[in-house]
Amino acid sequence: MPASILNLLNDDHAYVSGQEISTRLDITRAAVWKKITVLRRRGFVIEAAPSKGYRLISAPDLAADYLLPRVRSALWKTILVHDVVASTNDLAMSLAAEEGIGHGTVIVADRQTRGKGRLGRRWESPGGKNIYMSLIIRPELSPPDLTMLTVLAAVAGARAIQNTGDIPAKIKWPNDLMIDDKKLGGILTEVRSDPDRISLAVIGIGINVNMRSADFPGGLRSIATSMRSAAGHAIARNALIIQLLREFEHWYGILTTEGKRLLLHAWRKHSATLGRRVSVTVGNEKISGIAEDINDNGMLRLKMHSGQYRNISAGDITFLR
Repeated sequence: MPASILNLLNDDHAYVSGQEISTRLDITRAAVWKKITVLRRRGFVIEAAPSKGYRLISAPDLAADYLLPRVRSALWKTILVHDVVASTNDLAMSLAAEEGIGHGTVIVADRQTRGKGRLGRRWESPGGKNIYMSLIIRPELSPPDLTMLTVLAAVAGARAIQNTGDIPAKIKWPNDLMIDDKKLGGILTEVRSDPDRISLAVIGIGINVNMRSADFPGGLRSIATSMRSAAGHAIARNALIIQLLREFEHWYGILTTEGKRLLLHAWRKHSATLGRRVSVTVGNEKISGIAEDINDNGMLRLKMHSGQYRNISAGDITFLR
């Protein structure tokens, strides 16, 4: 029931009368007051004014019953928020397999104790500052199109960061979000698949939102950044999550109904990689050249110094001066 009241108290700070809430939810005015009291205890700031009613002033960070109605989504059915988890991706995989949690579930954590990036690397995950979330979808895609999910999440992330903080985030192939060549966020896509289809995909997204330079371990301060550092002020995590989920749904709809062309065009528009001299580490091999494009499978098309081309499916990139 409190969530139903939140649905009526919109973000435009308009008042809604107690009588209207009572009528629309079919509860007494006394019950309305009790529900408002519960929400206030949870951290929602709700103003009451005689003859006007109630209006929502602000919501606590990472409140699931506040987030989901404001995403206004046909894709996202459930948002689960945890204070602390080992890894949102690990939890998502476990819940999807053991409890059958379905398509359109979002898992958000305030803190991770074993956050992870690509190749088993550790992802620093302090509480109260950033976004750590995993999206559970059961896409109607074939295994060769798996890389499109990472492409999609990168585009959604870059656009959400731009829309929320007016920050020109870029995409570093294959899975990083960047500001001024410093790492802002990353994407980790994990799947379970049959020979001819992807049965489950978990897309993990981590974004440094409100970390200050001193919050980063010493070895990361020169190569990582946050939205707060770029914008010069704190960023509301709720607003960023809402934007990110809306953007992901938008581009997922385009991918599944119109194909890859528009999505790949958007990725190129936000790319920090294309046209630059790069060194790519693939296993024990290091290759350098010009990053010219990505192909329809999300592979990097590299023009080597010999003039030959090579398509690279995965690797670590270093920008060369």
